[in-house]
This record gives sequence, structure tokens and C-alpha cells, in this order.
Amino acid sequence: MTAPKAATAPRSLTLGTPFRYLVILLVVGVTLVPLLFTVLGGFRSNAQLNNSPAGWPSPWVFSNFSEVLSSSVFWRAMGNSAFIAVVATFLAVAAGAMAAFALSRYQFKGREGFYTLFTIGLLFPVSAAALPLYLLLRQMGLLEQPLGVALPEAAFSLPITIVILRPFMHAIPGELEDAAAMDGAGRLGFFWRILLPLSRPALTTVAILAFVTSWNAYLLPVLVLSDPSDFTLPLGVAAFQSQYAQDTARILAYTAASMIPAIGFFVFAERRIVGGLTGSVKG
Repeated sequence: MTAPKAATAPRSLTLGTPFRYLVILLVVGVTLVPLLFTVLGGFRSNAQLNNSPAGWPSPWVFSNFSEVLSSSVFWRAMGNSAFIAVVATFLAVAAGAMAAFALSRYQFKGREGFYTLFTIGLLFPVSAAALPLYLLLRQMGLLEQPLGVALPEAAFSLPITIVILRPFMHAIPGELEDAAAMDGAGRLGFFWRILLPLSRPALTTVAILAFVTSWNAYLLPVLVLSDPSDFTLPLGVAAFQSQYAQDTARILAYTAASMIPAIGFFVFAERRIVGGLTGSVKG
């Protein structure tokens, strides 16, 4: 006869457990309630919003979203946002990967000082560089240009990109580099053929963060762009609110339609973000 298995002790609840769940519920509520209010408000009429701002759509009004989605202005702003976000993400990931490779695999004087400088860049707000950045872009002739937005956005995404990629690349065993060198691969060959494929989780993470940050950026586009045809979605939302200040329901519909691509992209890639950050922390 086999001995009966010992019963596992139930997981005990500590005093901090209810507080932890309360904090989680508060964070979820603070995050989701404004989103639900915006999305549901787009399916209501102005009369419904005036009578009950936090009520349920009754009846559901679909014309607000249909008017927004059939507008060429909305799709042009979405195209501008997508182009700038893709360019900024590519530049940030490409430059950040090369910098992280040098800071993680090379030994040179001042290496930690350079890494500390990039780390301090996480604390540098975009608003502090607004005036000198505007003057620099004007001298370079990049005002009213999508690159005038994409280049600074890529630069401001570099610190978090390097901070995540450097420990991930540093954790890759040196034996792989020695084996690649014995097979005739140089430093760049090792970087392109071995290091980048192994760093794919971290690269995906920084690419997602850079893309979402660029998509939601407001200060840099408003600093560089003044032609409505060049507006990104955040600027388009602000212009739409000014134009239709009395049509609250349609403003909510425009805002909700602007948020859906970024939220959907972020939710779809959430696991990849967590996996990349976990690997970086372990590294």
C-alpha cells in the first residue's frame, strides 16, 4: 500500500493581502473607468450626456463613430501618427541596439560613465528641451516635417532602450562569441547573426514601448507641426475638440477611435513586454 499523500496546507492570508488587492482594484478602476466613459460616451447623444453623464447608452447612437471613421481628416492623422511612430521606433531600436552592444560587450575607458549618462536621460523631461530643440530643428530645416518629430522622439526613447537591452545582451555567454570568432565571424557578424536573434524578446519590448510612446506623444508634434494636414492623432483630437466644442458625444467618439489602435497594440503585445523586461532583470 502506498502512503496517503499529505494534505497541502492552505495558503494563509496575511494582513497585507487585502490591502494588495485593494490597491490592484483601485489601479484597475482608475485605468479602466475613464476608458469606458470615453468609449461608451461616443455611443450616446449630447442629450443623454447632459441628462446623465455617467449613464448607459439608451438608445445606442452609432452615427458618432460612423462620422468620425468616414472622415478623411481622421485617417490622414492616423497615417501621420503611424509613419512617425514607425520611423521613430526603427531609429530608436537600431541605435539603441548598437549602443547597448558596445556598452555590454566591449571594455573601454568611461564605459560605465556613458551608461550612467543614458540612465540619467530617463529623468530628463521633453518639456525642458522644448526651446533649444525648436531652435535646433529650425536651423536644420526640419520644422513642418515628420522627421522633425520622429528624430527627437527616437532620441528620447534611447535611454529606456539602452537600459533594457544592455543587461540582456550582457547576459549572453561569452562562449558564443568565442565560438563565432573561431568560425570566422567578426564582431559585427556576431552582433548581426547571433546577438540580435537571441535578444529578440528585449528588442520586441523596446520596440513596443517606443511605438506606443511615439503614438501618444503630444508635445513634440505640437512643437514642430502647425499645418493641420500634418497633424498626428493627439493633435487631431485637440483640433477636433476646438472645432466641435459643443458636440461632446462626437468628441468622445473621436477620442475613443484615436485610442483604440494604441490600446489594442499594447494589449496584444503585453506578454512580450513582460518577457523582455523579465529577461533584462535576470541579465
